[in-house]
Amino acid sequence: MIAYVGIGANLGDAQANVLDAIARLAQLEGGNMLHTSGLYRTAPIDSSGDDYINAVVCLDTSLPAHDLLAALQDIEQAHGRERPYYNAPRTLDLDLLLYGDAVIDTPDLTVPHPRMHARAFVLLPLLEIAPDIVIPSHGAAGLLASQVADQTVTKIA
Repeated sequence: MIAYVGIGANLGDAQANVLDAIARLAQLEGGNMLHTSGLYRTAPIDSSGDDYINAVVCLDTSLPAHDLLAALQDIEQAHGRERPYYNAPRTLDLDLLLYGDAVIDTPDLTVPHPRMHARAFVLLPLLEIAPDIVIPSHGAAGLLASQVADQTVTKIA
């Protein structure tokens, strides 16, 4: 299954945390890294703290969606991820954005990620590695990106 994972961090050495997460995702059992976006810097949205470093990766995985989510949460925990309150600053955030064309709505997993279509920091790196991608129930990511052009996102690497 082709899956897209959003990566973000804004605590500690955020860039190093994002790069380490990419390396860990590349070695994920049952998976193969197909594409990695560049790194992007963005101001927090509905949050506080330092700017975020963001990226998106594309995996070919044999893991079921909930198992992939558990693996992502394990990587977050290895980076000391805490969840003291909604949208708290974080050492590492890994979001399962897309899992093939699946639409999943369970108490612990929603795919497509519920806010990805409204976040330039997700759409721009996603479009870098998948320029023609369509987000189920939302449409072409390229058109969605034009609707969030007011959100400042800077490619840094």
